[in-house]
Amino acid sequence: MKIALIGYGKMGHMIEEIALQRGHEIVCKIDVNNPQDIDSPEFCSADVAIEFTNPTAAYGNYLKAFSHNVKVVSGSTGWMKDHKEDVEKLCADGKQALFWASNFSIGVAIFSAVNRYLAKIMNGFPQYSVCMQETHHVHKLDAPSGTAITLAEEIIDNIDRKKDWKRGVTYWTEDGHHDEGDANITDEDLVINCVRDGEVPGIHAVM
Repeated sequence: MKIALIGYGKMGHMIEEIALQRGHEIVCKIDVNNPQDIDSPEFCSADVAIEFTNPTAAYGNYLKAFSHNVKVVSGSTGWMKDHKEDVEKLCADGKQALFWASNFSIGVAIFSAVNRYLAKIMNGFPQYSVCMQETHHVHKLDAPSGTAITLAEEIIDNIDRKKDWKRGVTYWTEDGHHDEGDANITDEDLVINCVRDGEVPGIHAVM
């Protein structure tokens, strides 16, 4: 398979290594230093583009890939709140293809299934509340994480007394500063607190 990489950070390097081990060909690598190469013949020759960037870049990357009729697999998070409907329409009406997940880990998929099951049970116990905390490395730009948002939406879908999620406190352990998050939080809101700590790959807790 011919693969184009959009985003060549830690995840991009890991994907490249695994893809080459499995006999695939990397035809193009797009990063902040060569964004114009997304219009190159090499990129257009790809069977699929694998995209791991950031919340502000992801949507534009999808549009560029779609303009060249290149299918996209993406793990970028933080873009769906503003662009989900647009991307769904482009895929449905424009016959484009995007396979997206907030987390591709098998362990997180199992956690997600348990989360939905537990939320259904706890819907019958209104005396209990629920909140969340996610911890990631200091390089992660979006807070809460895409995985945390997915887990929160699963809880909201299954617990009638929770109507929406809100961002709670975000705390950076290295210098101790924090962001208070969303205002006007009510009992109907599921609060997600965030921690940015060192090189932690990702911890999600539902409490």
